Amino acid sequence: MDRKNKARADAEKKVGDLRTREAEKRVKVTKERAAAEKASSASTRSTRLRNAQRYEDEANKAGRDAGTWSSKVAKFGKEAADLTSKLSQAEQSERAAAEKARQREQQQAERRAAAGQARIESRLSTAEGQVRTVLKEMRAPKPEKLRVLLLGAAADGDLRVGREQQRIRAAVQSATHRDLIELDAHPAATANVFLDALPRFRPHVVHFSGHSTQDLIAFEKDQDGFHESAIVSAGAFARAIAAVDDKPLLVLLNSCHSAAQTARLIDTIPFAIGMSDSIGDVDAITYAARFYAAIAEGQSVQAAHLISQAAVEMNGLPDHDLPTLICAADVDPGATKLVTPPPA
Repeated sequence: MDRKNKARADAEKKVGDLRTREAEKRVKVTKERAAAEKASSASTRSTRLRNAQRYEDEANKAGRDAGTWSSKVAKFGKEAADLTSKLSQAEQSERAAAEKARQREQQQAERRAAAGQARIESRLSTAEGQVRTVLKEMRAPKPEKLRVLLLGAAADGDLRVGREQQRIRAAVQSATHRDLIELDAHPAATANVFLDALPRFRPHVVHFSGHSTQDLIAFEKDQDGFHESAIVSAGAFARAIAAVDDKPLLVLLNSCHSAAQTARLIDTIPFAIGMSDSIGDVDAITYAARFYAAIAEGQSVQAAHLISQAAVEMNGLPDHDLPTLICAADVDPGATKLVTPPPA
């Protein structure tokens, strides 16, 4: 910007100098012609006229040069204006990005506060002894395999849920304790598939990938072609989780705006993960694959969550801060491992 403004100023000075020179030469042309008319001898008249012609040629050249430099002034002015416009747009984009980040942080803080308040209000209605009994009866990983129910739903075909389940399976198969995890994958899950799997498969982890809002989850219908989703309320989904005797330890909603739903789930289960905003498809797949790889390596729930966020960020993806882990008040995600290898 400074270079363009300086170039424009230098060009404007050059134009001024050339216009001054042109004017001076025009004055000399006038004087020489006047002298030629008054000359008494033919030779003097001829000399004066030749001088007048030379001055006129120099004046014309100065005028042409001034016109050339005037074009450069306009060019430099346009380039400076373009740069000013681009700078203004960049500053506006930065301000918009900063405001969006601020709003996102504010929304996350409000959701965390709302989730905390919901947990407090729920526990005020339950006797302390009942809470302790529920915590004692919470299923630990034990020697049994960790059962992970993978539910995918993309009725209109706009999400790569099959790719996500493939990446999760590959990540688990490459892990040290792959034999301690059992996956039950449904890439076109209906609500009935989910309801059947809860008591039959008795999953420790329920993983959903698809579309959602703060209050709704979109399952598929039992149709072969692309179709509209089967909408299920977040409350109904949470009540289904709470209804079974063997409740999951973790529900991971790998779908947009699902963090708001985790407050309902955490009243029943110890851990829940949701997305605090709209998350990109590649970001969601990267997070999920790394999360289950870390779980299969014997990492804690918190460590798996944090390393998965780091994996999204290190892959140059923007939505690493959207996955949000919340847990019940009396459990420690840093000390809870879903896969515990047997003693050597």
